[in-house]
Amino acid sequence: MDNLEKQLICPICLEMFTKPVVILPCQHNLCRKCANDVFQASNPYLPTRSGSLTSGGRFRCPSCRHEVILDRHGVYGLQRNLLVENIIDMFKQESSSSKPAPEKKEETPMCDIHEDEKINIYCVTHGVPICSMCKVFGAHKECEVAPLSSIYQTKKTELSDGIAMVVGNNDRMQGIISQLEEACRAIEENSRRQKTLVCEKFDHLYSILEEKKREMSQKVTGEQEEKVNYIRGLTRKYGDHLEESCKILEMGIQTMDEPEMALFLQNTKPLLKKIEEASSAAHLDKVELGYESMDHYKVDFKKEGKALRSIDFIQDDKDEDEEDEAAGAGAEEGEGSQTVPGGAVSATSAQPSAPPQQMSSSPSAPTSTPST
Repeated sequence: MDNLEKQLICPICLEMFTKPVVILPCQHNLCRKCANDVFQASNPYLPTRSGSLTSGGRFRCPSCRHEVILDRHGVYGLQRNLLVENIIDMFKQESSSSKPAPEKKEETPMCDIHEDEKINIYCVTHGVPICSMCKVFGAHKECEVAPLSSIYQTKKTELSDGIAMVVGNNDRMQGIISQLEEACRAIEENSRRQKTLVCEKFDHLYSILEEKKREMSQKVTGEQEEKVNYIRGLTRKYGDHLEESCKILEMGIQTMDEPEMALFLQNTKPLLKKIEEASSAAHLDKVELGYESMDHYKVDFKKEGKALRSIDFIQDDKDEDEEDEAAGAGAEEGEGSQTVPGGAVSATSAQPSAPPQQMSSSPSAPTSTPST
């Protein structure tokens, strides 16, 4: 019977279940009043009617901490455990019909001041239990007192309410902890997403710089090939002219060895004409000094470097008018912009202005210099 009685003790009020007994989804039982007290402590801001909670909410089972979710009927929507109620009735009937067991004398604590007197009343003024002698002759004779039984029930109710409040506070703390953990997970996920977007924008910026580098390199390479082809063509012309001059020189040496005067004079006239033509290079182009220079392809990225170093996230407190003015000024100066989600990337164009022409001659229009 003792073991059965222990199974019929409410975990909130620590007394035998009082009707009606409600069964929670986790199969644990509570007095409806105790369940209502725990519910109110866990949901202090929900509306009440006649001191009872009537709207839906949630609380945790005091035995297993399982979360109990209620509908709009509150604890009155929980199912009654008729089996437990019947067992309680049977237990009470058996207890009343059986012979009363010899009561064990409860040991009553003795007064510290009056050692022969038992503590049997409660000093309301000082909030301590005392004996009758303390009230009649002792330090509490002017104090207000009350029977121990009445104070016992009051304090037991206060303790039960305090336990329910602690249970509710623990539930709220657990809810806050769950919210904080969820916030940490959301921060990590949002951070990963934003870093991915930032990297994508920087990759796009890298591709723009690579394209501009390739474009400018091709421009330099194009002029290089044009100049080299022109110089090589001119080299071939001078080589052909030199070869022809060597042949005429050989003919002149052979003519000098001719002993016959008439034959010598006959061959001299056309040979002198050829020597005169070979000595002249007026028909050949000459390259102006500095034609091989490529210094006009100069670049200066100070402005662009400064713009890249100023890359940062967009500040929310900037006015749209200021952003429009900055965009207009950037367009006038030939600046471009790239936008990073949550941040701004601004850089000037890397395309250099047209370099000043430093040559007076070009492959298509070489300078002709008359020979001396």
